[in-house]
Amino acid sequence: MSVRACPVSGRNGPATGGACPAGRVGPRGCAFAAFQPNLGAATVYSDGSDDAGVLYEKERKTLNEMLMPEAPAREVTHGLRNADNLQPADTDLLAMALGAPARRVLMRAEEVGPQTGWKDGYLSSTYGFLPPDPSDSPVALRGSPGRIWSDLCERMPGVVARGNVRNSILALPMVYGTRDLIPDRALWAATVCLGILASVYRYEEMNDGNEGVSVVPPQGAFKNIAGEEDEEEETKGIPRNIAIPLRQVCTRMGRALPHLTQFDVSIYNYKLRDPTSTQPYLARTENMDLRWPVFNDRGEAMFLLCMAEVHGCFQSGVESVTRCQEAVMNRDPETLLREMVQLKSIIDQLPYVFHKISVNPNAGEQFANPVEWGQRYAKFSAPLSKRVPALSGLALPLFLLMDAFIGRKNYTSFLGVEAVHLRRWLPLNIRAFISAIETHYLVPEFVKASGDPRLEGVLEGLIESYAGERGFMGTHRYKVYGFLEVVAKTGRAETNGNSGATDSDGRPWEEVHRTLSDAMKERLSPYRGDVKVQPHEMRGSFEECRFQARILERQVVDHDADRSTSMVTFDLHNTGITFQPGDRLAVMPMNPSYETAKVAAALGLEELLDSIVPVEQGSEWARFSKHIEVVSKKPNAGLTVQDVLKRGHLAPLTKDLVNTIHHIFHASSQTTLQLLSSEEWPVKGSVGDLLQTAIAEVPQEIWDHAFDLSNLAWLPKLLKLEVPRTYSISNSSNELLPSLIDLTVTRSETARDPAFRSVQPSLPLYGVASGFLNPAPSLMEYPHDDPDDAAVVIGVSRPIQFQLPPSTTVPVAMFAGGSGIAPFRGFWQKRATEGIGRNILFLGVQSREKFLHEAELKGLVQQGAIELHTAFSRDRNGLVYDPSLRDLLEQEMDPRYIDTTIVEQGRLVSELVMSKSQGGLGGYLYICGSVSVYETVMSGIKQAIYKYQASTQSTADSLLATAFAERRFMLDIFMSPRSISNSTPTLPMSKLAVHTGHRKGSRMWIGVHGGVYDVTDFLPMHPGGTLIVAASAGLDASKTFDDLAHSSNPEVSSLLSKYFIGHLGLKPDFRSSELSRIYDMWYKYLRNCVESLTTLYFEANNILEDSKVWFSGGLFNIGGVRKFYQFQSRLMQNGFSTLFGAKLQEIYLKLSYSLANAVTPGVRLPDIVGAITRAQSSPDATKAMKEVSEVGQFVCNSSKSARFHENGILQYAQTVTELDVTFLEQIRDEAAQGMDAFDMIAAMDESSSSKQIKLASYLLTILERIAARLEAYYTSLSQESIYRPELENNPARTRWNNVRRKIVDGSFFVLAKPPSLSSSDGLTPGFQVRPGQNGLNVDFAQIFANAQQTLQINPESLPSRQDIENQQPKRLADMHTARAATNGQTQSTFDSQQQGNALRRMSAFINDNMSNIRRLSRLPAEYDFTQLMASYGKHPQQTQQSQSSLSRSHSKSTSTESTSTTGSSQYSQGVRSRAQSSSRTASPLPAPQPLRVKDHNTPSLESQMQAHLHRRQPSLPPKNSLPQIQHQGQAYLTQGPPVPSATPTTEHPNAAMMNAAIAQLNRRQAPRSHTPLPASPRASLALSAASPRKKPGDDMPQPPMPSVAAGLRALKMAGSLSGDEMRFQQARV
Repeated sequence: MSVRACPVSGRNGPATGGACPAGRVGPRGCAFAAFQPNLGAATVYSDGSDDAGVLYEKERKTLNEMLMPEAPAREVTHGLRNADNLQPADTDLLAMALGAPARRVLMRAEEVGPQTGWKDGYLSSTYGFLPPDPSDSPVALRGSPGRIWSDLCERMPGVVARGNVRNSILALPMVYGTRDLIPDRALWAATVCLGILASVYRYEEMNDGNEGVSVVPPQGAFKNIAGEEDEEEETKGIPRNIAIPLRQVCTRMGRALPHLTQFDVSIYNYKLRDPTSTQPYLARTENMDLRWPVFNDRGEAMFLLCMAEVHGCFQSGVESVTRCQEAVMNRDPETLLREMVQLKSIIDQLPYVFHKISVNPNAGEQFANPVEWGQRYAKFSAPLSKRVPALSGLALPLFLLMDAFIGRKNYTSFLGVEAVHLRRWLPLNIRAFISAIETHYLVPEFVKASGDPRLEGVLEGLIESYAGERGFMGTHRYKVYGFLEVVAKTGRAETNGNSGATDSDGRPWEEVHRTLSDAMKERLSPYRGDVKVQPHEMRGSFEECRFQARILERQVVDHDADRSTSMVTFDLHNTGITFQPGDRLAVMPMNPSYETAKVAAALGLEELLDSIVPVEQGSEWARFSKHIEVVSKKPNAGLTVQDVLKRGHLAPLTKDLVNTIHHIFHASSQTTLQLLSSEEWPVKGSVGDLLQTAIAEVPQEIWDHAFDLSNLAWLPKLLKLEVPRTYSISNSSNELLPSLIDLTVTRSETARDPAFRSVQPSLPLYGVASGFLNPAPSLMEYPHDDPDDAAVVIGVSRPIQFQLPPSTTVPVAMFAGGSGIAPFRGFWQKRATEGIGRNILFLGVQSREKFLHEAELKGLVQQGAIELHTAFSRDRNGLVYDPSLRDLLEQEMDPRYIDTTIVEQGRLVSELVMSKSQGGLGGYLYICGSVSVYETVMSGIKQAIYKYQASTQSTADSLLATAFAERRFMLDIFMSPRSISNSTPTLPMSKLAVHTGHRKGSRMWIGVHGGVYDVTDFLPMHPGGTLIVAASAGLDASKTFDDLAHSSNPEVSSLLSKYFIGHLGLKPDFRSSELSRIYDMWYKYLRNCVESLTTLYFEANNILEDSKVWFSGGLFNIGGVRKFYQFQSRLMQNGFSTLFGAKLQEIYLKLSYSLANAVTPGVRLPDIVGAITRAQSSPDATKAMKEVSEVGQFVCNSSKSARFHENGILQYAQTVTELDVTFLEQIRDEAAQGMDAFDMIAAMDESSSSKQIKLASYLLTILERIAARLEAYYTSLSQESIYRPELENNPARTRWNNVRRKIVDGSFFVLAKPPSLSSSDGLTPGFQVRPGQNGLNVDFAQIFANAQQTLQINPESLPSRQDIENQQPKRLADMHTARAATNGQTQSTFDSQQQGNALRRMSAFINDNMSNIRRLSRLPAEYDFTQLMASYGKHPQQTQQSQSSLSRSHSKSTSTESTSTTGSSQYSQGVRSRAQSSSRTASPLPAPQPLRVKDHNTPSLESQMQAHLHRRQPSLPPKNSLPQIQHQGQAYLTQGPPVPSATPTTEHPNAAMMNAAIAQLNRRQAPRSHTPLPASPRASLALSAASPRKKPGDDMPQPPMPSVAAGLRALKMAGSLSGDEMRFQQARV
């Protein structure tokens, strides 16, 4: 017989002589019923050395003997009327006859697959879902005529870079996908190649430079390739030489429709670098490359290779899952336990695979730029049609299999429905295998029925490892959050999770987070029930503690008499807990008896300790009560008073807790008043201390009323549930199920606040958890009611960033301070038994008496298993490691800290920090300790690098940043709460907003929960990468912080406290709902300004700095041209929609409404919307658009001619991009200045109406300056040009190519045409009538009409209720197809959602205030919303008439100025937008004349407000009482310049104050930015003075434009840069 592994002899390969050693050969080979041919794994009946005997015994048994070995017990049969259940079930009978269903599917796949090219899908016991040989099918394809497809795919990145994709595909000859040409072995490779070619052709069609701002392409460029008229939509538009073979190949593969799948481009599209590198497994990202990349950037590669790697990591998981089913079938709990532990160890590794995708630019090959990915691969990966599956990770077999294995039943969420849909399109072998696992011999049901606590514990750990918050799904969700935040803001038109989102205020990445959370809850529901909270809210809570264990002992591990540190050992017997070095144990602490006794005595609860406490349904205490019942597996009636006192938060005293007690006491306690005046929080004391002190101060009736003993519902409201504490596990175990777990715990101890000195017992305040786990020996004399063997609620958590390296040979350096040695004990135990790599430990402690684990460490040093370097800060008796003797030698030395020892060993340390590519050792470095230990260690490492490796400090920082980015530097920082003083400065929101850190050398701040943090120095060390932090720069990131569960992460809190610089200014108390709404509105606008700037700079920095964008293989990269064109086209065509679209118009409408409502309906206001419209339709804007469209022509039809304009394009792109960034900086600064006004308005002692008038007037001037900035931006942009022959290497050839191109397209002869100028107004077309000098040219009626028009032309943003109810949920394929659609005006997801939200708010505002708006806009009362739209909206049937009438009405009505569009300008001729329909581009008709007629006698704003003030009666404080403000832009708020009054003798007392606001409105303050604006009439009027506010970095001189490289700089560039980088640098200079 010929088998891979004989079940009797155990030998691989054919048996000697072809004879069976057991003599059991049948007609089909091996006759053993349970043996599978061609299977390398052990059999299900294997039992050590007795394999043959067991198999013989099994074969001799009949089905009766296996299923009914003995008669049923009499207890079972006695009195039984129906005995049918005593007979075996049909499913059991069939299983024993045929074997486990999953095994049968595997056997069939392995037998048929190699003979048929694995057409039914790759599936095997040895390789899982991976192909046995990833090169087999590609090699077969290269040996067939289909080689032309793989050849083109191999050179695809270069073809894309040259812009020659479509021509290359059209040049391919027709090769059919029939069996005679393409063998079965080559089918998978052919499917992948043809799918890539079809998708990349679609991508080029949709992104060919004709989208966005472009001119009409030449006719007939790529025609007659659409195929037959009845062509299916999947291949419509695809050349026939690709469409026909693609359909044929897909038909042979069993695909109903031609399509490309996610597993096609990932797990079937890689090649191995080293087939012999099998540790820890073969298919790893560092050992793989994409076989057929499209763009060849690392974002594409890491995204797809990590998908392949998770299946490489899981390749033995298929066999483990199968064996689990066999064990259930055989009712073998021991085998099931063993296989489940093995499966869990596999799942445990999956989060690390996904974590390899890094957005840190220093991460080398693992760096995946989300900007590049979102704009290139995400668009390429759109499905060929909406009917076929989307390219989504949901379609990967691993996840669908694990969902079936854990018994997921609920698939009702958006992603759940999509998973069911995608599963139908899996290869048939995989579908059959998943179905076999899902429907037969379910593991969860067997485990539950067994009642075995070991099986239940392992299954619980497996569920947490796969679907839990700290498992794979949780890691994936958090990784996606930050990645997609950048992607959504930089141009991707949709996201997977957002596909199923409803219209809400949530942002796209937050919607993704929510949908992923919903899917997680569906997976957890069979084990957690109906989960009431979001998964991220479980992190750091009692939900993570799902086991119970008892403390066995507390051991002394040093020579300290006070036992400040001890090793606490837990008994894990029958828990099913597994762990690995680096894991942490979460412990739910309990308060000591002397603390609970204080509270019980003060509240009179001593006799009620066993009473049940009522808790609110759905509260945290209610969920905890249910949780304890599940964990203990014992029903309980509820929580008792004792439970609440033991588990509640008693110490230390937080400000919220003291405030609560203060209100309960009705301010009658002097102690609480004294505590509330404390400068630092939290206060060192407990609730018992406070109650014991206050009981003598509070009147008895107040006390009795507050603490009613007849109803204890107040108790759980007063005391919050204590949160668990995590401790590093200090041991390693080689057992299948560890029996013990060790913690090294140092007890924290502080003195109590002096206010509690009279409270007894007088003891220090111990840490809640450390005092519980490691109580002081002196406390043994106090009575305690906890038995020593009381069960402790615990759970295991796994920090992704603190695990041993996968290789056992790499060197490891550990830096510990005090009890920071805890996790390293597990490290050295694991490495000493299994590893051969170097282990170096740097340990810093106070003295020899506190040297932990001294005996164990000395033994390891003598064995050569570890190198130990110590530092004693308060002891002269030191230890020195002697490498030759492998021993620690006593030596007297000065006390030192650990950084001194690190510098002494600096050469070794610096070599460990440096990667192998830099010539270093590429070691893994770990720091564990408090924040102060972390700072000391980092200081020592930086000194060592600077001393031995780096010439400058910046070089040392760069080497260190690289180690962090490569995830070779890992941290475990203790929670050390920092007391925050009330004297810390308060920083306003405007100051936070200007510290975005996007410029080199500037600082980056973030706001979190009322604090401001300067995270600039932390950026290189952030595990998620700099881009993730930068996405929240300059913002209040509290919600992001909560969504990512950082608020409950003590390590994050500890690190963040190091960078605290001040308190964030709170929202002022205006005592006015209207002012509060204006504040919220302006704050959102400022936030959008900051976000627009930071995210735009992600793209801008890529364009400005990355040579790979512009050059590839030494040639100019059309991909870079396409990237810049789409980037700039999106900005130009959408007109910075987030800042100048509906959101700004919403602010303008509401501010105008406030002024019109408070002053007079006829008040004349700045025409902000008109100014923006004129700027966007000005000749400068048109010229700039046409120049950008020229860039698009290099992408679509003139890619070869781009080489004549390389330097011109590059110079233009860099200059224009810098203008974009500078412009957004100016808008942000203006919005920040407006934010400052709110604090001053709140401080004024005036009426709300007066404040509202001042604030609205001032904010309108800010908006007008913002509009003027837009005009100046277009003016600057129009001065730039691509055509710069003097910059090119061959100027004459550039000039001739330009002339030739103009002759071909006809533009060369444009000057021969007579100019067509309109004489209606004597102005050149495109210019419009400017308003008067004071700029007050519209009233509220006109502003309202513009708002109504905006709502009408955006009906898709305002769905009706019926539309919402009838809306069907979209699938991923719909959304993925939409993102690839040809739409030049497609906004980013972020932009479109912000626009939609603003439109909905504006519509709601109009509906809520319709009566006032009718009055203010002088509309007849009978006008309703429909009539308004009919009267003032656009009329599609009169489109042409309205177009012609607009140009004639400029001099007749100012209303058309506000509503005119770019279509009215002749300068826009030739510029088109593919996405716009004729109805959308048509300008609306002007409003009826009676509404907008302006009387020449209309009084000015000054006279209107003067007259209005004479009619107002309330008196206001004199202006002299207001605070003096120095800021020039805000001086009017306190003492505006006087305005001559029309009636000086009878002037109202408040007239001067109002005149100040009016004067400011007329005066037009200068912009705050230092960048000068052109002297256009409007800009010079509005921006006449310099701004006093400076931006960060203003003090630094602006660097001049680079000059030609020379001297040392040129030498350095030549020695350190690649060819593409040198060309990029030379082009820049």
